[in-house]
Amino acid sequence: MIDPEAPGNAKPSVSIFYPCYQDWGTMGSMVLFTMQTAERLGLDYDFTIVDDGSNEHTQDLLAEIGRRFPQVNVVRHETNRGYGGALRTGFASGAKEWIFYTDGDAQYDVRELSILLEKAGPEVDVVQGYKIQRHDPLHRIIIGRIYHWIVKIAFGLPIRDTDCDFRLIRRSVFDTVSLTSDSGVICAEMMTKIARAGFRIVEVPVHHYQRAHGKSQFFNFPRLARVAWNLMGLWIREVLLARTKDKAS
Repeated sequence: MIDPEAPGNAKPSVSIFYPCYQDWGTMGSMVLFTMQTAERLGLDYDFTIVDDGSNEHTQDLLAEIGRRFPQVNVVRHETNRGYGGALRTGFASGAKEWIFYTDGDAQYDVRELSILLEKAGPEVDVVQGYKIQRHDPLHRIIIGRIYHWIVKIAFGLPIRDTDCDFRLIRRSVFDTVSLTSDSGVICAEMMTKIARAGFRIVEVPVHHYQRAHGKSQFFNFPRLARVAWNLMGLWIREVLLARTKDKAS
């Protein structure tokens, strides 16, 4: 267990990153809370924002953040690469022992990073958050629950909330786990590969809040259809073909 506030302890080493797409209404406050939290916890940290092809309004905000806080590294995708593409860039940017990320829409409280750090230690590879209560419109809650159970059953994942993007992951995990998804199914891919590789996962409850700005890029019918298609492809690769390979060997 890492106790970041205990006197005499070495500073926890954490790379922090947030994927950002049109999150101009929330990213400013997230940066402030993140830096306050990192300083309070005494972290040895780096901080990256991955802008996934946002519009000019968001670009202007991120440029201002870069001017005011030169320790914040802004990585920009010239074109939108999808949520998975943004996460893969963020994971590749990490240089510290641990990587922490959450979404740029501020539906999670970045100050609860301290809760994840309390569970991190030499016997743990991933600290996975799970939502205490989901605060979203009813249709999103229903679709989210259906998606969760499909993923849990189809991939046999031993975790409560695959879709909770509030995670602390040991960077060395990505020496073994290689991610390929560009869409939102990257979370199912990542947790399936992490669990299959035998990495040790612990789960902690975190708060989830209503969206304060913008709207979800996930919950529309064309995107849901693409997610279903991508999820089927992932299941074929990671479950069906894996079973066939195991039987052959």
